[in-house]
Amino acid sequence: MLNASTVAAERSIGAIISDTRNLGADQVEAIVAYQRQHGVRFGAAAVALGYASADDVLHALAQQFHYPYAANEDQKGSPELVALNQPFGRQAEAIRAIRSQLLMRGLGAQQEDRAALALISPQSGDGRSYFAANLAVALAQLGGRVLLIDADMRAPRQHDIFGLPNETGLSGILAGRAQTQVIQPVAGVPGLCVLPVGVTPPNPVELVERPGFGFLLQELRAKFDYVLVDTPAGSRGADAGVIAARCGHALLIARKDATRVAAVREQVAGLPTSAVQLIGVVVNEH
Repeated sequence: MLNASTVAAERSIGAIISDTRNLGADQVEAIVAYQRQHGVRFGAAAVALGYASADDVLHALAQQFHYPYAANEDQKGSPELVALNQPFGRQAEAIRAIRSQLLMRGLGAQQEDRAALALISPQSGDGRSYFAANLAVALAQLGGRVLLIDADMRAPRQHDIFGLPNETGLSGILAGRAQTQVIQPVAGVPGLCVLPVGVTPPNPVELVERPGFGFLLQELRAKFDYVLVDTPAGSRGADAGVIAARCGHALLIARKDATRVAAVREQVAGLPTSAVQLIGVVVNEH
């Protein structure tokens, strides 16, 4: 007996394109005739005849392989989400390459010693939030359960990037005031959830220094395969170092031709080496 996922996996590219574009029988016959005459695939024939676009073909491929992908007319959130909106482009490919490197370094490995990963950067504008959001999408595209926590309680951005409400979130949990569900699933990306900041607090360092933040991370690590934590820029205060120590692992983001080497050295030197494993540095060209 076939289940729903098996049926979806066995649907042909032609069937998916036909459903997406509401192609009639005459149009399908014309595509098949062109396909046979020119020895091309159904998608290429449909594009050549003007019955589908190249984006339709990519969208059909993504559906067939259960790969989260937003076609042009369905794109949501910020254009910064290249891993979702442009998953076959150069930037998304670079993010997937970094994802592979992180997995080989043990990210999200055994349940008993699973750690969260803090994304840190020396300065504002280094591309840390951009990279954190796209890495979260790329990990979810593998089929795992991914949580992205926005712990930048000075200049939060993840709710804007994903187009999510930000009335309540991490700050409310740490202050003991969260009354509703604060972890929000991301539409169109199965397995991906975001915990936004919520109300920007006046005392961000004190909130992450409290034991409650460590307990929260411990609980969330048990529920998700991957936990990523966006942090404030190092130039804004001590938050990033404290958060990285709570997470156990850190990945530093620097911007090419912008981030100062001295700033990178200063931030690395400020990490408590007994509590944080710096697993790499990403030079962002975006």
